[in-house]
Amino acid sequence: MEQRLVTDSVTSEKYLRIASISIATYDYVLTLPAEWRFYRSQTSIFHISLACALFISIRYVSILAMIVSNYGYFSTTYTQQACQRYYLVAPIFKAIQTMTSQAILGIRTFNIARRDRRIGAVLALLYLLSTSAEWFADLFHGTPSVINGNCTSANAGKVLSTWFYYLAVILFDVVIVTVSTMHLLRYNPLSSRVERLIRILIYDGIGYFIVLSAANVLNLVFYHTTNVQTQTAGASVGYAVTWIMTQRILINVRGKSTQDAQRLENVIVARPTLSAQKKVMTGLRSQFESKSNSKGSKSASDAEFNKPTSAHNANDMELDIRVCVERSVVVDYKDESEHTSSWGK
Repeated sequence: MEQRLVTDSVTSEKYLRIASISIATYDYVLTLPAEWRFYRSQTSIFHISLACALFISIRYVSILAMIVSNYGYFSTTYTQQACQRYYLVAPIFKAIQTMTSQAILGIRTFNIARRDRRIGAVLALLYLLSTSAEWFADLFHGTPSVINGNCTSANAGKVLSTWFYYLAVILFDVVIVTVSTMHLLRYNPLSSRVERLIRILIYDGIGYFIVLSAANVLNLVFYHTTNVQTQTAGASVGYAVTWIMTQRILINVRGKSTQDAQRLENVIVARPTLSAQKKVMTGLRSQFESKSNSKGSKSASDAEFNKPTSAHNANDMELDIRVCVERSVVVDYKDESEHTSSWGK
């Protein structure tokens, strides 16, 4: 009976590993166009953006983690001595992958919180504590395990500590998703475009948390057992889920930003002549002055009109100005001295 349970455990682990490899490979091929768009958007190979660098890191660190983990498991030629030199490679790449994923979530949350320095300091401290606990739990009491020629890292000591690794990851995700979601809900979007972006950020964060927490809880349960063959059954699943969900956050945000940029490119702004500018500004000023006179506060309105408006105020206020662009306008601008300008539609 016990031998049958061990056989079923080994078979289940193989199925989980093969399934995770298949899903990760499919997602890699599916996201190759997105990767190419990341590369094309860079100004130079030596000056890549932070988002692109993080995307490359999580993508290829995850691939290396899956390769070294599954190579050790499916191999049949390892001896105890050879495994002694190899068994820590997979846990090290697992910790690096988790650090990269948490860095992406931390930077995302910091930007959502409008780069508040106090929140940034708290996030940095949380990141430092979490990664330190993860490295300690991942490598403490790890021992090489050789079964039928394969090589894995097992937690076979008197104190089972590896499951603390996944507990630290879950706690970090809870704090990060809570902080980012609270700040997103505080935003008061003034346009449907901004509202859609906020909705995408909320769904991405909650979706990431639910899917990744499920994989982490699975591994936490497996590493809570003393069966060496059961402990690493969900490791490959965790690699795949962390990889896919983290890079999806970057791809979705970039895709939304690109769509908005394309919409803006359809609007052509024409600079009129100096006399036309004066007429427009005179008309606008008369509108403001007439409204202020009706309220009996002309002087206050003039002072407010002449006062520069910060970018923060522009984001928090909705001006009663609506512009409808029905078609593109091509402008052939000539100097005012020639007193001519041609407009073609």
